[in-house]
Amino acid sequence: MATFLLEIGTEELPADFARLALPQLEQQVRHDLAAQRLPHGLVEATSTPRRLVLRVADLPLRQDDLAEERKGPPGAQAFVDGQPGPAAIGFASRCGVDPASLELRETPKGPFVFARLLQPGRASDEVLAERIPAWIAALQGRRFMRWGEGELRFSRPVRWLVALLDQQVIPLVLEGSDPLISSGRISRGHRLSKQTLTVADAALHSELLAKAGVLVDRQQRADWIRQQVLAAASAAQARPDLPEELFEELVDLVESPSLIEGSVEPRFLDLPPEVLSTVMRSHQRYVPLRRLDAAEDPLALTAQASLLPRFLCIGNGLPQAAATVRRGNERVLKARLADAEFFLQADRAVSCEQRRARLASVTFAEGLGSLLDRSDRLHWLSDLLLQHLSLAAEQREAALRAAHLCKHDLVSQMVGEFPELQGVMGAKYALAEGESRAVALAVLEHYLPRGAGDQPPSSDAGAVVALAERLELLLSIYAKGERPSGSSDPYALRRAGNGVLQILWERGWRLDLVRVLSQASVHWAQLLAELKLEAPTLAAELMETLRQRMVSLLDDEGFENDLVQAVAGDGVAAGRLLGDPIDARQRLALLVQLRSDGQLAPLQAVVQRAARLAIKGDLAADVLSPAGVVDPALFSSPSEGGMLQVLQELEPILSLPDPESRYRQLAHKLAEGAEALSAFFDGASSVMVMCDDLSVRRNRLNLLGVLRNQAGVLADFSKLSS
Repeated sequence: MATFLLEIGTEELPADFARLALPQLEQQVRHDLAAQRLPHGLVEATSTPRRLVLRVADLPLRQDDLAEERKGPPGAQAFVDGQPGPAAIGFASRCGVDPASLELRETPKGPFVFARLLQPGRASDEVLAERIPAWIAALQGRRFMRWGEGELRFSRPVRWLVALLDQQVIPLVLEGSDPLISSGRISRGHRLSKQTLTVADAALHSELLAKAGVLVDRQQRADWIRQQVLAAASAAQARPDLPEELFEELVDLVESPSLIEGSVEPRFLDLPPEVLSTVMRSHQRYVPLRRLDAAEDPLALTAQASLLPRFLCIGNGLPQAAATVRRGNERVLKARLADAEFFLQADRAVSCEQRRARLASVTFAEGLGSLLDRSDRLHWLSDLLLQHLSLAAEQREAALRAAHLCKHDLVSQMVGEFPELQGVMGAKYALAEGESRAVALAVLEHYLPRGAGDQPPSSDAGAVVALAERLELLLSIYAKGERPSGSSDPYALRRAGNGVLQILWERGWRLDLVRVLSQASVHWAQLLAELKLEAPTLAAELMETLRQRMVSLLDDEGFENDLVQAVAGDGVAAGRLLGDPIDARQRLALLVQLRSDGQLAPLQAVVQRAARLAIKGDLAADVLSPAGVVDPALFSSPSEGGMLQVLQELEPILSLPDPESRYRQLAHKLAEGAEALSAFFDGASSVMVMCDDLSVRRNRLNLLGVLRNQAGVLADFSKLSS
């Protein structure tokens, strides 16, 4: 058994490439080794900024031989006078064996000719030499490139290739590279040392690189960085502001990590904390240090109470250059923060209202006017939403004022330089000018949630403006005629739809989105008359989009798909779903509980059977009472009376004013009556629904139709899988 090593040496790779490429490489290698009859031990793929490394343990030096049997023609056709005839000779030729080696065997269908084939195993290095270029060519990622005159595409130019099986070089040439790259045993150390390394044995690769200042194992680098950052923060009596995305990026930016501590001039703590954090984390890849006793205040105007005038960074230089690197980092950070300081002063010299007026000079999208037009539409929508929601006067006033101001910071100098601070700076500027905290918080929160896993707005006013922001985007872009398609969604309309539903669910608001969209579509058709909109069509398209987003969100939460479909249904169900989006979650939760308790299956069987037969009748889907459509005088079996009793007991439940209580009692009563309902179809007192007497048949079909309709208040049982 041998150790296989592959090192793909490159120029500096993008930080996110390794996280995408390493799983692909491992999967390809495992698949190909299995296909090539090469059993193996542990497969490990790791990386540094300048290399992808693959190690495979316990690889045999040769493939296993492949023994195969093939069945040929019947014996009577294959042999003539005991000698191989034309059929046998042709079969042997196709199999590549001597006709004399063919065997005649008895089978259930009589004697047949068989051939034994033996394919000797090839040397592992020969197989690997063929597969390595294919592995490299198959890797996928963003921003791939060609270099020189070659046709090979990769994330960055490939500069060297180490391919070893223990001490033996696996000879190959990487076609399409320029210059041509041949495999060997020469690797490279730290980029600043410009040292070349001769890898004598595949098993010694990591140890050799470590001596040259390269920590090749990605997980070891991650552990070291996390440990050092936590230790340094603890010593400073602080906690590191290190999101997971930044941490993963730091791991992939260095191959010889070192911890460097730097200082921030105290005057810069007069900037908002988000400005310092954004400059440090997003632009410089530094780790800010937060005070342990800092209270989280998203509206804080300065960082004095939340940040220390220090930062951490992960260097990739040689140890002797640490002081120079620290000074360079401090100098760069000072310049960036001085720019931010200037932007803040310039912005504070202009009022929020003046900035809002400047939105008129910025186009939102072709055919949709300026950002000021969008801001006005957003304000109108906020007012419309407030007409449908019962909120305290303070929150209503804050929502309308926030809707008026929420986009003003888009033309500020700070947001122009740091777009990720939109909303944040708008809130802080508004608060500094004397707006209430409720207004400022709503301005801040109207962008929430920004994506999956993000926090929703914490205030009613913020939630109203956040809903308006997303509905305005959907209405306007749909009015313009653009739709998400496949992976293309430049306006993030799917995310906007998700946000509408997530906000309503989180706040527990029973909002009739059908009415809101209908009213808004009429207003949009008037505002954007040049687009010649048909308001009912626009509203219907948006309703179906939101229905689809609801199905997607519920699926993502892990609900079983058939239960989701039973609640969400198809396009016909969009009106009910969006008339009260919370309704769907309540009904879904009950279905989950019924299935968990084992009560759904028997009820489902009865309702589905009833629905299949009810189709043959003519009872309308909105008839929920047996009165007037079912005549007890036509009953001939106790099971009919039993079903009628269940339907009569269900009827008053359907008119309960509280939806949650209505659905819970409906589910309980349906489950409780499952046995009586089942007796209608099976058992000693069961009946023939499609009997010859047309009046009796119609009466029984109406019984089933009412049951279908009443159960449909909870869910479309036809969508449930057995």
